[in-house]
Parts: sequence; structure tokens; C-alpha cells
Amino acid sequence: MSSQESMDDRVHVVDHPIVQDRMAKIRSADTSSADMRRYVDDVTRLLLTEALRNLPTSPIEVRTPLERTEGHVISTKIGLVPILRAGLGMSTAAQQFLPEASVLHLGLKRDEETLEPIAYYNKLPTPPMVSEAIILDPMLATGGTACEACVQLRDSGIHRLQFVGLLASPEGLQTLLDAEPGITIVLAAIDRQLDERGFILPGLGDAGDRLFGT
Repeated sequence: MSSQESMDDRVHVVDHPIVQDRMAKIRSADTSSADMRRYVDDVTRLLLTEALRNLPTSPIEVRTPLERTEGHVISTKIGLVPILRAGLGMSTAAQQFLPEASVLHLGLKRDEETLEPIAYYNKLPTPPMVSEAIILDPMLATGGTACEACVQLRDSGIHRLQFVGLLASPEGLQTLLDAEPGITIVLAAIDRQLDERGFILPGLGDAGDRLFGT
């Protein structure tokens, strides 16, 4: 899979043709919720392929039908962290792609007047059961929600963090990079800007509403 570096080497924009195709359909106002969920599943799997590229592995002996050989298995414990509610739209594909991962839930929403994050649910075990967390959220808009998720994860004892999403605004992306020097961010696209309401332009609308038909 190919990817292009954007802004700095912590940010990876996946330019795979399937990602481009599905993102065009996801953005379309004519796409139904059922189709959008299917397209988001496709993009999530391809983004995770990039996000998991550097996972550590350990050698094991494997017996094939013909002989014994050496194989490699993932040797770190991963937590998938879908940010409620829109992150749930990426969670199913992520669990299918990485069934051995734990799923940790954070409930965060944005105050529509102040655009500041509000935490309403935290189900992070302490001490942590994982050594690396992958935050799943379709939109990185102002960056406030993603930054708050990182704070809560680090407070729980998880310090190796990645963010995987569909779209980011330049403003939100820079906010997250400034707040979290060690984070890796994997995206399908970086859009033009935020509007006065904190929505990404050209964007895809409200990801949660469109995924769940509300």
C-alpha cells in the first residue's frame, strides 16, 4: 500500500485507489447510510493496514501440510478506541481486521457553541491491558475531541497512541500534532478548512448522523 507524507512524518495520508474511490462515495450526499457504512468499512481496513505497518512481531514455528517453517505473529497488545458515537462506524471493520485486539470505549462530544470537548463516558481499565491504542474517529475537525481522548488514554497508562480517521482539517490536525508530539496519524484525506461551526470543508457532513441514519 502506498502512502504520502503530509505536514510532517507523523502524518500519513493513504492514497490507495480504493480509498479514493470509497471516499468519493462517502462524501456524496446521495449515499445511503447502509452504503456509507459499507464504504467506511472498506476505508477503515486500508487505513489500518498503514497504521499497523510497524507493529512488532515475534517468530514462531508453523507446521504447514508439507513441513515446518518459521512464521511471525504480532507481539504487542493493541486497544481499539472508537470515540462514541461516530467512531463506532469504524469499529466493526477494525475488530474484523484485528480480532485479537481489545476494544476500549470513550464517550466524547463537542459543545456546539464553544466547540470544546465534553467527556461523558470512560471505560478504560487501569492498569491498562494494552500497550498501544488506536483511536478511531472519522473526523478530526477542531482537534479538541482527539486531544481529550489522548489525555484520557495517557492518564490510564497508555502512552503509545495512533489516530486513524477519514478526514482532517488542517487546523485540527495541527492542534493534535502540537498537543501530542509522539502520536502517529493515519488519514484518507486532509480537507481545506473548518467553517464557523467547526465543520470540515468540503467534508462529508455529520459522520455520526450519516452513518446511523439520524
